[in-house]
Amino acid sequence: MSLFVAEKAPNGVDTSEQLLRDLQDSKTLPLWTQMTRLNPAAPNPTAVPFVWEYENIRPNLLRAGNLISEKEAERRVLMLINPTRDAPYTTDTLYAGLQLVMPNETAPAHRHTAFAMRYIIEGSGGFTAVHGKRIQMQKGDVILTPTWNWHDHGKDGSGPMIWLDGLDLPNFRHFPVHFVEHFEQPRYPAANVDTSASPLVFPWARMKAQLDLDRGNWTTRRYLKEDGREVSRILGGCAERLDASTCSPAIRETASAVYHVIAGSGTSQVGDETLTWRTGDTFCIPSWYKYQHFASDGETVYLYRFDDKPMLTALGFYRTEQMDTESLVSN
Repeated sequence: MSLFVAEKAPNGVDTSEQLLRDLQDSKTLPLWTQMTRLNPAAPNPTAVPFVWEYENIRPNLLRAGNLISEKEAERRVLMLINPTRDAPYTTDTLYAGLQLVMPNETAPAHRHTAFAMRYIIEGSGGFTAVHGKRIQMQKGDVILTPTWNWHDHGKDGSGPMIWLDGLDLPNFRHFPVHFVEHFEQPRYPAANVDTSASPLVFPWARMKAQLDLDRGNWTTRRYLKEDGREVSRILGGCAERLDASTCSPAIRETASAVYHVIAGSGTSQVGDETLTWRTGDTFCIPSWYKYQHFASDGETVYLYRFDDKPMLTALGFYRTEQMDTESLVSN
């Protein structure tokens, strides 16, 4: 066993500079030189606000449908990657991607630790089989794939089937506990179920009717289980309605979110940036950016959103700018 002996300056006087050099040799670092970085006065996400324009992405996604088989791809997805990060980061905690299944294809069965929410953008005749239950995809529906459920995707009829995947994949860059298992056959044995009655499906027709019943120029409703709980302990989501020529409240929260424009057009003021979007586009709002949505003249806006609010709430990390911070004190 050897003891580390710090070197002294030639004149025999110890210095803070020499201390820092000696600390590097002993594989330790002083907290005091990084206190501000590790304990910031406000959240400092790496991800930035950004819009992915559907009309620019869709042609390349369809090209992939012609050039890359489902066997080659396993999942034919174009990931929505934040400009300041690499895959799988759409925000610092959320992953989003546009997935394509062509007629008579099978995205082979697998299962994984990650939880998935899928918003159906376009197409008909598509289905997903989740742990033995085959669910028909309808435009606007939100379909869940709970953790470790076998699932495959398919498509009958003509034309493409495209949806927005939302997963908690970034968390597994911090917690290296993500498992994936492939089924021995392309499809896991499944039977058709009544999509409207499945707890894994939130039909758009039902959600839109609820939004339209609410009063006011802006309203939002969470996707919740029958007992009122969030759809998972990590990811959750909501839908919003914003009347033409009106705006939503300004919000600043620790949650980050990915929005998809179901219908309409408008802008979102996110921090100092103005994001312009229209039907089919997807955009992200990182943590602690103040944001507000503005609908264009003459058309009602409907938005789908998934976020990390359930995870932050469970950990005690969720807060808004308006929140009484004394309520956060833990006894």
